[in-house]
Amino acid sequence: MGLIFNAVAGELPLVRRVWSASCDAATGFTSAAKGSSMIAFARTGDRLTVHLRGPETRATQLICPEGWEFFGVELRLGAYLPLFPPSGLADLNDALLPTLSGDRILLDNRDWEMPTEQNVDVFVDRLVRAGLLIFDPLVDEIRHGERPRAMSERTAQIRFRRAVGMSRRKLVSIEQAQHAAQLLTAGRSIVDVVTVGGYYDQPQLARAMRWATGHTPGELRSDIPFVAF
Repeated sequence: MGLIFNAVAGELPLVRRVWSASCDAATGFTSAAKGSSMIAFARTGDRLTVHLRGPETRATQLICPEGWEFFGVELRLGAYLPLFPPSGLADLNDALLPTLSGDRILLDNRDWEMPTEQNVDVFVDRLVRAGLLIFDPLVDEIRHGERPRAMSERTAQIRFRRAVGMSRRKLVSIEQAQHAAQLLTAGRSIVDVVTVGGYYDQPQLARAMRWATGHTPGELRSDIPFVAF
């Protein structure tokens, strides 16, 4: 069957969704551009690695190795670990957390119990209570072109980049491309997606789909390998 992927909405305020994946055969797939960061866990045999991953500003072709299992949390936009700013983790430049014997994780000079797919939300909650995972409440305002009256545009941009790992303009283009790609994979016509997605014409849509998903609009409408949004 290749790659099996599942995702459910997060039950914590800072978690967008909890996801899991496994591969019973080596499978190629596309990791699409995305603005969110995540905490991910990968297991093969007795080996378990813990990854902190930032946003992705372009599509990347990846391989899910045979026999590997993954799970993790995709964080809400604006949630991040100050010890590992998202900009330093962008485009698959993951930070690997040290692991200790007895399924423990070393973070902030403390060891933490390794979570499972079923209780990873508890792990996230503990990080929040320890002040290691925080949320910038102004990100949503800045994202929509607003900011506190006393805050300059430059200060707002710096604050947004610190919490998200990219500029607001880049995030808007990624979210626009994600929406268009999802419409295409659902079977909407290219002409409709140009209009609904807010693109000038089909060539502009095609360019956006290429950098954001690694595929053309026609390929997204056909039977292509899994695209991880």
